[in-house]
Amino acid sequence: MTMSEAKPAPASTFSAATLERFAKEVAKYPADQPQSAVMACLAIVQHEQGFVSPASEDGIAAYLGMAPIAVHEVTTFYNMYNQHPVGTFKLNVCTNLPCALRDGEQALQHVCRKLGVEPYGTTADGLFTVQPSECLGACADAPVMLVNDRQMLSFMSNERLDELIATLKAHR
Repeated sequence: MTMSEAKPAPASTFSAATLERFAKEVAKYPADQPQSAVMACLAIVQHEQGFVSPASEDGIAAYLGMAPIAVHEVTTFYNMYNQHPVGTFKLNVCTNLPCALRDGEQALQHVCRKLGVEPYGTTADGLFTVQPSECLGACADAPVMLVNDRQMLSFMSNERLDELIATLKAHR
């Protein structure tokens, strides 16, 4: 299906600026493969709205000429797409086997205890969301974590975790 055959998302779903950003991403791929831009479109929505709602998934699907379930599959496969609002600071702690063997699970539990939340929980003030994560690709540096899907931190002992939380609280 080409872009000219794809149904555009309803105007109320996305702003004109968002649709323009989508178009720039779609233009990077062959005209008959607009679905190749699905990850970029999801990232745009998340950047603008803080998370990817089911309505946004449906809008992206309509824009790219994809089945809504295909967009949802991408959203749910990757840790970087938030399916609900998250705190100002999203802390993903790797608990995959290599990290688990090097205190990754203990690091996750320490952060959760320190912040008073369960895994996948958000603090009452909305400042932190804590999530376990699949492999972050730094097994030798375990335990590792990712802050706001951007900053990788290695060798996160309890002391370093406490310092990180204090630093983030101070810079909210």
